[in-house]
Amino acid sequence: MGAELPLALVTGSHRRLGAHIALALGRAGYSLALHGSHDCEIEDWFSSELSVAGIAWAGFVADFERPDAPQALMADVTAHFGRAPDLLVNSAALFGQDRPETVTSQDLMRHYAVNCAAPVLLTRAFAAAPVKPGRAVVNILDQRLANPHGDQLAYTLSKQALAGFTQIAARELAGRGIRVNAVAPGLTLATDDYDGGKMERLAGMMPLGLLPAPGQIGQAVLYLASATAVTGQVIAVDGGAHLDSYRRDFMHL
Repeated sequence: MGAELPLALVTGSHRRLGAHIALALGRAGYSLALHGSHDCEIEDWFSSELSVAGIAWAGFVADFERPDAPQALMADVTAHFGRAPDLLVNSAALFGQDRPETVTSQDLMRHYAVNCAAPVLLTRAFAAAPVKPGRAVVNILDQRLANPHGDQLAYTLSKQALAGFTQIAARELAGRGIRVNAVAPGLTLATDDYDGGKMERLAGMMPLGLLPAPGQIGQAVLYLASATAVTGQVIAVDGGAHLDSYRRDFMHL
């Protein structure tokens, strides 16, 4: 019988960037626990890629605005696969359009719950599993943290908190052989706020003159998952955007 495939739990992975991260891991030999906040109906392109590559996966639903959801998700994944994940990727995120003059306490609490508290609680549950070599956590941050602006304030503050936790957890969990790192993507997948012309103009504003492809974010996560001598690090995959200061969010430029 062959060796058991490693298992990755990737939150927010039923669509968009989280799906691309999960696909990179699946192609590299991971079984996948995919997560969505209210459903785990995966996008058609993703379903096709998983099928063609023969990647083993299961879907899970957990609303991270509920304080008991992270612990329950880890328990559900462990029960389904019969073992704890080898890799935790905290990719799920809540993203709003508030600014300092409009942000509410509810905005702040909701973003903190999803973007920071849930990763903290998931990491705690992940670390509680029996000691096993090679286990790792990768948090998904944002290039804007290097030069923050006032757009999407609640999102930015909650991601800054997650960046701080990345450093704390790396120190605290090193003794258990668990590495904790992060990837900070730049603008990668366009939303309805961007047309092709705007994406081309924004690419030209990056120091490298390009925007990252989704697969490049996945490759950075995959590297950190296997880099056994690396912990407490953040890799920016952003065309160099973290080197410059932008007055507003890219959608407003």
